[in-house]
Amino acid sequence: MKNICIINGPNLNLLGKRETSIYGTTPFETFLQNIRNEYKDITIDYFQSNHEGAIIDKLQEVGFTADGILLNAAAYTHTSIAIADAIRAIKAPVIEIHISNIHARETYRQHSFIAPVCKGSISGFGLDSYRLGIEALLKNA
Repeated sequence: MKNICIINGPNLNLLGKRETSIYGTTPFETFLQNIRNEYKDITIDYFQSNHEGAIIDKLQEVGFTADGILLNAAAYTHTSIAIADAIRAIKAPVIEIHISNIHARETYRQHSFIAPVCKGSISGFGLDSYRLGIEALLKNA
């Protein structure tokens, strides 16, 4: 059995409410239940925090036991060398996830400090970016 941890960063607790033209109208909890039902043979853990240190703590907590991590660091993608260092320090493969296409957005969102230390990056497919990340982990484990 596989154990995948999804870690979401700041403001992703507001999915379904904030900027729905960019992020959609589905709350993450609804989507999470759907993918747990779809991938019954996989344990999918979930963590969300608006705090950089808590995200680092979670990466360190699960980074040596999880089979893979899907990380949507949100705005920390573009600012956090500390999160990049945490990814570099752990053993679990990490896939960078974004709901929107960060390369089609504001210039400051087009650079990722975490991409170079992740196994890969998926962006622009809405919440299906997470599903694609699961598939990538399953096929490349």
